[in-house]
Amino acid sequence: MMVLYSGTTCPFSQRCRLVLFEKGMDFEIRDVDLFNKPEDISVMNPYGQVPVLVERDLILYESNIINEYIDERFPHPQLMPADPVQRARARLLLLNFEREVFIHIDALEKQDPKKVDKARAVVRDQLSQLAPVVVKSKYMMGEDFTMIDVALAPLLWRLDHYGIEMPKAAAPVLKYAERIFARPAFFEALTPSEKVMRR
Repeated sequence: MMVLYSGTTCPFSQRCRLVLFEKGMDFEIRDVDLFNKPEDISVMNPYGQVPVLVERDLILYESNIINEYIDERFPHPQLMPADPVQRARARLLLLNFEREVFIHIDALEKQDPKKVDKARAVVRDQLSQLAPVVVKSKYMMGEDFTMIDVALAPLLWRLDHYGIEMPKAAAPVLKYAERIFARPAFFEALTPSEKVMRR
């Protein structure tokens, strides 16, 4: 059985929980106290971070790598596009989001006074640019829920929590977020600590 070591408020852990619940498979989630991590986390992940996925003798870290493994191992419903060209585009989008948007999560999580205002502005502006995409389609890559939506979901859920106010022009992004939040797996994957992050 797969075991996911997950932080109860960690947005990257939330991505992996969401994929596991979307797949509807057997797994175990072990909550990790992010302020008092057990030593075995650093043994499993040299960066000392969650999420960490363990399955028999396989140990994986980094949410996108974990999620792609789960998707290949349990292909229904498929969350990475089946077509190699679309799959490559999805990977590129994920990489761009990591480098341009999610790199600011740390400053938002720590509420670092020197960095938080800039982080809020960058994330707000980057997310606002998605409006033309999601006004035309249900999800980021069309009508199907994919790994791109999984990656964005925890950030969209935390907008209030991080103090990010979206402009009126970004209304389609907020409607897109509500479509994700309406998925049964999304709600199932939320921890009690995450449920209270949003008004």
